[in-house]
Amino acid sequence: MIHSSNRRTPNVGSITVPLRYIAFRRIWLASLLSNFGILIQGVGAAWAMTEMTSSADKVALVQTALMLPIMLISMPAGAIADMYDRRSVMLVALSIALSGATALTSIEWSGLATPDLLLVFCLVVGSGMALMGPAWQSSVGAQVPVDTLPAAVALNGISYNIARSFGPAIGGIVVAAAGAMAAFAANVLLYLPLILALLLWKPVTEPSRLPREHFRRAIVSGVRYIFNSPSIKIVVIRSMATGIIGSAMHALMPLVARDQLHGGAQTYGIMLGAFGFGAVVGGLNIGKMRERMSGEAAVRACTLAMSGAIAAVALSRSPILTMAALVLAGAVSTIIWTLFNIGVQLSAPRWVAGRALAAWQAAFSGGIAVGSWGWGRLTDIIGVDTTLLVSAALMLFLLLLGCRIPMPRITERDEGAEMLDDPKVRLPLTYRSGPLVVELEYRVSSKNARAFHKMMLDVQLYRQRNGAYGWSIARDIADPELWTERYHCPTWLDYLRQRNRWTQAERALEEQAMAFHIDPEPVRVRRMLERPFGSVRKGDVSEHATSEL
Repeated sequence: MIHSSNRRTPNVGSITVPLRYIAFRRIWLASLLSNFGILIQGVGAAWAMTEMTSSADKVALVQTALMLPIMLISMPAGAIADMYDRRSVMLVALSIALSGATALTSIEWSGLATPDLLLVFCLVVGSGMALMGPAWQSSVGAQVPVDTLPAAVALNGISYNIARSFGPAIGGIVVAAAGAMAAFAANVLLYLPLILALLLWKPVTEPSRLPREHFRRAIVSGVRYIFNSPSIKIVVIRSMATGIIGSAMHALMPLVARDQLHGGAQTYGIMLGAFGFGAVVGGLNIGKMRERMSGEAAVRACTLAMSGAIAAVALSRSPILTMAALVLAGAVSTIIWTLFNIGVQLSAPRWVAGRALAAWQAAFSGGIAVGSWGWGRLTDIIGVDTTLLVSAALMLFLLLLGCRIPMPRITERDEGAEMLDDPKVRLPLTYRSGPLVVELEYRVSSKNARAFHKMMLDVQLYRQRNGAYGWSIARDIADPELWTERYHCPTWLDYLRQRNRWTQAERALEEQAMAFHIDPEPVRVRRMLERPFGSVRKGDVSEHATSEL
C-alpha cells in the first residue's frame, strides 16, 4: 500500500504548505488543467442538450449521467484503490474518461450526436472519473505528510473551484464561438498533462506481509467497516441528504440562464463561473473557519446561507443579483463539502481509506444524481422558480438532521498502531483455515461491572469493523467477576488481518478494557478452529491453541 512519511512540518496551518512537495504540486497543477477541461466539457454537453431538446428532464439528466456512475461503482472502485497501486488505478481510470471524451468529440464532429448518445458518452466519462475518485482522494496522504492532509484536501477542492470559477465562462465562450465539439476536444487535450504528472510520480510502496484481499471480500470488509464506524456513517448520511436537496440549483442552472435571465451559453457559463469564484473564496477560508467554529456549527451556518442563496436565485430576474447569490452559494457549499471530506479522511485508517472515501463519494454523488433527476421532473410540473424555492425550504430540514446526528469532532487522522507478531500455534493452519473462534477471559471487580460493559460495547465496534462477526460479551452467573468476550473470524487469514488493522486509538481502547482486569495473570486468550468433525488430521496435537496477549 502507498504510504508517506509522518514527519512533522512547520507552519502546517498554512493552506499553501502542501505545494512545497513536488509530487503534490505537479499533480495539483495538472489536475487544475484537467478540471478546466471537465467543466468546459460539462458546459458543452449541457448546452448541446438544450439545443437538441426543450425537456427539462433531459437537460437535468446530463448531470445525472456524469454523477450516477460515482454512486454505482464507487465501492468497487474503492476496493480496487485499496487492493492495487493507486497510481496505476488512476491511469486506467483516466484512460476510460479520455475514451469517452474522444467519443463525444467524434460524434459531435460527424453530426451523429443525439440526446441518448450524448448521455451514453457522458456516462462513460463519469465512469472513468468514478473509478479514479477513491484512488485520487486516498493517494493524497502519500503525496504530503499527515500533518498537512487537511490543507491538501482543501487545496484539491480549491483546484476544482478555481476551474469552476473560469472554466464554465471559458466553456460558454468556446461553445458560443466554435460549438460543443470544441468544448469536448478541449477536455481531451487537458487530460494529457495529468496523465503525464502521474507517470512522473514514483510513490513509495510498502509490501504487505499478508496476501491481497480478494475483490468481493474487500468490498464486504469496506462496507462492514463503514457500518461499524459511527463517524463515517454520520458523514455519509449527511452528505447524501445534502446532495439530494442541494442539487436543484446546479441541475437547473441551464434553465435559469435560458428562461429566467433570457441568456445563452455565455450567460450560463458566467453564472457557473460566479459559483466557482465563490467556491474559491470558501476554500481559501476553510482553515480559518475550522479554527473558529466546530465542524457542526460551520456546516449549519453554511446550510442556512445556502438556503437563502437558492431562494435568491429562484426569485431573481437580474443577472447581477443571481451572480451575487451564486458567489455566496459557491462559498458555503465548498465549505460544507470540504468539511465532509476532511471528516472521512481523518476517520478512516489507510487500509480502508479508499473504500471509506468511495462510500462518501457514492453518497453525495448518488444524492446529486437522484436529486437532479427529481428536481428536473418537478420543474416540468411546477416551473424553475417554484422548484428552487422548494429546494431552499428543504435545506432547512438539514439543520434538524444536524441536531439529530451532529458532525464528529475529529482533529487529526488516527494512524495505524505497530504491527503485531502472529500468535504462536501448535495446530497446522493455512490462511484458509476457519472459521476461527476467539475468546478472551477478563476478571473484573463487581463495582466496575457497568463501566466495563460500556467499554466493551466500544470494543465491539472496532472488532467488527476490522473483520470480526458474532461478537458477544457474557458474565459468568456462578463467578460474577468472570467475563468472556467471544467473536468469530471467517478464516485464519482474516484473523491475522484483524489483528493488524488496529489504529492507535483502538489500541488505546483495548488497553483501557484490559485495565479493568484485576487478576494477577494476564487476560486469557483462546483461539479455536471450527471445522467439521473428523477433519483434524491424525497426529495433530490439539484442536485449539491457547496463548496470552
